Amino acid sequence: MYKDWPKTAAEMSVLVKELRVGTPDTMKAFSAMAQGACQAKALDTKTKELLALAISVAMRCDPCISFHAESARKHGATRDEVMETVGMAIYMGAGPAVMYAAQAVEAYDQYVAKNATA
Repeated sequence: MYKDWPKTAAEMSVLVKELRVGTPDTMKAFSAMAQGACQAKALDTKTKELLALAISVAMRCDPCISFHAESARKHGATRDEVMETVGMAIYMGAGPAVMYAAQAVEAYDQYVAKNATA
């Protein structure tokens, strides 16, 4: 199965924009929570994005996988780090996580390839 992960993120961004318009207070609060959670403190941002990718796999959230695979790449995650991350997600999420872990690696690889040509 091949998914176009950058396309998934772009399509989801349009849908989330509708939420920002329709529920501005909720989305502002969510954005503030995300900024607070992602801020580098004891853990750097790359590590936090890898954690988010693992949770995305375990929760089986395709758009989350797309967003966090790209963000992990942007923050310097290597393919080996992504592999270890999805390994932990598989351990914690069992069989279904295996399927989503494969997709998370595919998403990461697509973002690397896309940015290699940009």
